[in-house]
Amino acid sequence: MGIPKREEYRLRPLEESDLEQLLEWRNSDRIRTNMYSDRIISMDEHRKWFENNSNNESTIYKIFEFQYRPVGVANVIQIDMCNQKCSWAFYLGDINVPRGSGAVMEFLFLEYIFEVLQIRKLCCEVFSFNISTIKLHKKFGFNEEGCFKQHIFKNGKYEDVIGMALFQDEWVMNKQKIETICFGKS
Repeated sequence: MGIPKREEYRLRPLEESDLEQLLEWRNSDRIRTNMYSDRIISMDEHRKWFENNSNNESTIYKIFEFQYRPVGVANVIQIDMCNQKCSWAFYLGDINVPRGSGAVMEFLFLEYIFEVLQIRKLCCEVFSFNISTIKLHKKFGFNEEGCFKQHIFKNGKYEDVIGMALFQDEWVMNKQKIETICFGKS
C-alpha cells in the first residue's frame, strides 16, 4: 500500500454515535489483552462511561479515522493544566488499515497534545509484555521513567507496567524526523 498519506487520516471528537463501534473494539480479545481491566463491558456500563467522560474537563477522547472511516480511538486523561501534564492511551480498533496507521495515529495525537493543548509532559503506562507499543513510543522519543513491579493482576499473575513520558520540547526537537518516518519525505 505504500507510505501513509497524511490527508487520508484525521482525528475528530468522540460522539455518542461511535459508542457501539467503540464497545465492539474495546471488548475484542486483541484490545482487552493490553488493558488494565480485561473483562467484557456491557452497553449500559459503556453509556455511563461516555456520559461521565462527556462532562469531565480533564479527559478528551478522539476517534481516529482513515479515509473518514473510524479505525481507532485515542484519549488524554488526568489533564493537569497547573502542572501542564496529562496521561494518554490509544489503540487501533480496526486492523484493516494500511501498515503504519498506528504510527500515524500516535503522530497526529502527539501533535494535538503538544501543539493544541500545550501540554508540557505526556505520560503513559504500558504492560512490559507489550513490546511493540513500547518500541513505538520509543521511536517517537518517549523515555522509560520506571517500572511498577507486579502492578496489575492479569492472566493469573501480577504483571509489570512500564511508566513512560515525552516532553513537549523533545517533541518539537524531533517532530520533523518523526513526521518523515510516518509519511516519508515531503
